[in-house]
Amino acid sequence: MAPVSTRMTVQQHTTSTIKAGAGGHQVRCNGRQARWTSKQANSVRGPQRIQAFRKNNPANVNAVSDAPAVGLNIADNVTELIGKTPMVFLNKVSEGCGGTVAAKLESMNPCNSVKDRIAFNMITTAQDLGKISPGKTTLVEPTSGNTGVGLAFIAAALGYKLVLTMPASMSMERRIVLKAFGADLVLTDPAKGMKGAVDKAEEIASNTQDAYVLQQFENPSNPKIHYETTGPEIWEDTEGQVDIFVSGVGTGGTITGAGGFLKSKKKDVKVVAVEPTESPILSGGSPGPHKIQGIGAGFVPGILDTDLIDEVIKVSSDDSVAMARRLALEEGIFAGISSGAAVVAALELAKRPENAGKLITCIIPSFGERYLSTVLFSSIREECEKMTAE
Repeated sequence: MAPVSTRMTVQQHTTSTIKAGAGGHQVRCNGRQARWTSKQANSVRGPQRIQAFRKNNPANVNAVSDAPAVGLNIADNVTELIGKTPMVFLNKVSEGCGGTVAAKLESMNPCNSVKDRIAFNMITTAQDLGKISPGKTTLVEPTSGNTGVGLAFIAAALGYKLVLTMPASMSMERRIVLKAFGADLVLTDPAKGMKGAVDKAEEIASNTQDAYVLQQFENPSNPKIHYETTGPEIWEDTEGQVDIFVSGVGTGGTITGAGGFLKSKKKDVKVVAVEPTESPILSGGSPGPHKIQGIGAGFVPGILDTDLIDEVIKVSSDDSVAMARRLALEEGIFAGISSGAAVVAALELAKRPENAGKLITCIIPSFGERYLSTVLFSSIREECEKMTAE
């Protein structure tokens, strides 16, 4: 059983508050706090716009006020909704464990994945540095899907043309969502993994005028946003009680940034990486095909700080799929395959005698609906396809 103070933290997380401070501007959003980086704080204009609307419509007497507009749930644009995702205890799947597991639902970002954070930061940082400009620059990026979706909705909101390269093994949902946001999509040989997508992106960029490759595997803006937001959010929501942080490794940005922040606050926090059993690069093995979309790129990313990692846990594709299904059925959490992998690792840690009474946090990177056409829901899909009207 987790300490009472820890459980209260999650209750406090849903309390609607208005707060401004050195750490960033916070506004109430859907019953939870939305915490912006200083860059985002400068563009939070939703409340000010509503205040102007009230003043320009004096006929609506009840709405007119000279007082500052506070507590309004309207963002100026969709990018302001990124971050401050909630955390939740895992109860049924963790029965019998001595440790307590709390999952951070990155699936509740605007486009349903942790990659929304890095997509925003990579684009706006490059824009602030004068390297790209909307209406002129063509953004190019290799992706396994979720980063591409994050880039696609932000590119649409900010006015950028976007070309994405992606292994053909990624889900049909990813293809459809990317095209829906107006991105150009080029599929690559799945046997070549993410390296094939990276090579294709570089080829396209070299033949495209005013092209800019964001390079999520090498871009320091990737771990930086997790150091500035994801890590602090976990620290605040657990009131510093976190003992172990678990994250799958795709680009390495989440574990490097959030893990680095948590260790800076509490040096004995243990940072645990998760990778596919079938492609155990971090464990010294060889790359190989697997079904855990989003992690296990087949190489060690340039931004991954391996010195931060205390342990690497290998999880098989089959175990990841099975746990993702359990999360939906037993916890009511609809998540993807890599989420299942992270939870399998977190539960393995929670079962160890030395971790009894400890708080283990893990990342739920993406929402389950993005995996309906994959092995994750193949049996349910087949069942539904055979259904007939009565």
